Amino acid sequence: MHYSELRRLADESRFSRFHGGVLFWGALILVLDGYDLAIVGAALPSIMKDMGVDANSAGFMASSALVGMMLGAITFGTLADRIGRPMLISICVGLFSVFTAAAGLTSDPYSFSATRFLAGLGIGGVLPIMTAQMAEFAPVRLRARLVTLVFAGYSIGGILAALIAKQVIAAYGWQSIFYTALAPVLLIPFILLTMPESLPFLIKRNRLAELRKVIGKLAPGFTVPANERFLPPLGEASGSSPVRALFQNDRGFSTAMIWIAFFMGLFMVYALSSWLTKLMALAGYSLGSALNFVLTFNIGAMAGAISGGYLGDRFNIKYVLVSFYALGAVALALMGYTSSTELLFIMVFIVGASTLGTQLLAYAYAGEFYPLAIRSTGVGFASGIGRIGGVVSPLLIGWLVSLKLPLEQNFFAIGIAGAIGTIAVMLINHSRSAAMQARDVAAPLAPAGVQAGAAG
Repeated sequence: MHYSELRRLADESRFSRFHGGVLFWGALILVLDGYDLAIVGAALPSIMKDMGVDANSAGFMASSALVGMMLGAITFGTLADRIGRPMLISICVGLFSVFTAAAGLTSDPYSFSATRFLAGLGIGGVLPIMTAQMAEFAPVRLRARLVTLVFAGYSIGGILAALIAKQVIAAYGWQSIFYTALAPVLLIPFILLTMPESLPFLIKRNRLAELRKVIGKLAPGFTVPANERFLPPLGEASGSSPVRALFQNDRGFSTAMIWIAFFMGLFMVYALSSWLTKLMALAGYSLGSALNFVLTFNIGAMAGAISGGYLGDRFNIKYVLVSFYALGAVALALMGYTSSTELLFIMVFIVGASTLGTQLLAYAYAGEFYPLAIRSTGVGFASGIGRIGGVVSPLLIGWLVSLKLPLEQNFFAIGIAGAIGTIAVMLINHSRSAAMQARDVAAPLAPAGVQAGAAG
C-alpha cells in the first residue's frame, strides 16, 4: 500500500472520536502554550516597576522568549519528522512549564531573560508540530477549521493569562501567575500514551503493528491485509533532506513568500502581545482596563481564527488569508485615531481577529501547502523565520515607546507589517500547494471493507 492511499483515507474520513482526541490534545496544549507566552505581556507593567527597568530593557526581556521560540520552531519542527511527534511535544511541554515557572523566581532582568529563552524553546516548538499533527489526520473538508480550532486554544490561553493576572497580580505579585505554569508537566505521561504518531514516521521506523492500530481508528471500515507492505511518501523514500525539499518542485519562491508572511504576521502578534497592555496604560487607562483590552484582543483572535478556518474550507484559503492580512493593516492604522472607549474596544477586537487570528490561519495554510513528509519541517521553518519578526517587534516598539511618540504612530508602525504580509501571500504560487495537487490527482478510494492490494 503506497502512502498516497493512506493519505486519501485521512482526507475522506468522517470526523470521529479519534479526530476528537487529536483536536482535544492540540487545543489543550495550545491553551497552555498561549498562557505561557501571554503572561509576560499581562505582567509587564508590574515587572518593569518591580525590577526598575525602562522600556528598552523591557523590550529585551519580552524578546528573549521569542528568540527561544525561533530556535525551538526550527529545531523541534525538523526533529519531529525524525524522532516522532508525541516525544517532541512532551519535551516542549516540559520546557515551557518548568522554565516559565522558574522565571517567577528571578529578581533581575538577566536571569528572567535566560529562563524565558529556555521556556521559549518549548513554546515555539509546539506550534509547528501541532499544526502538522492536526493537518495530517483531519478530513480534507474540515482541515482548515480543525487546524484553526486547535490554534484557537492559543487565544484562550491569552484570555486566561489576562483574567488570572487581573485577579492575582495585585494581591500576590506578578510572580504568582508564573508559578501556575508548572502544572502541565503532569500531562506528559498521558501525551506519550494517547497521542497518535505520524503515519510516515511509523512506516519509516517499521512500527507496523502501531501503524495498523492508527489506521483502524482513523478508518474503522477499511481492512488492511495481514501481509500488506507499506511504502512511505516519495520524499521519505528517497532520503532527501526535508529542508532542501522545501525549495524543490518549484516551491522555492513560495517558501520565501511564506517566510516573509510569517515574519510580518508574527511581528504584529508579538508587538501587540508584549506591548498592548503598556500602550493602553500610556493612553491613560488603568492596569485593569488595559488588561480588558488584552481580553478583547484575544477574544477577537479566537473569533478570527474560527471564522477564517470556516472561510478557508469553503473558499480559496490563500485569498482568505490575503483579506485577513489587509484587514489587520487597516485596523491597526485606524486604531491609534480612535478616541471613543467603546469604539476602541471594537477596534481592538477587529485587530485581534486580523492579526493573531490571521497568524493562526497562516499556520493552517502552511500546513496545507507542504507535503506530509516535510510538513513539520516546512511549518517549523516558517514559524522559526517568522519568530525573527517576533523578536524584532518588542525591541522596536520598546524603542518607539521610549521616544514618547504619539500613540497612533506606534500602531501605524505595527500596521505596516500587515501591508507587507498581504503582498507576500498574494505572491505565493498556490498551484504548488500539496493540498491542491492532491485534489488534482485524487482517485476514488476502495469502498469500506474492501481489502487493499499489496504494494510493490
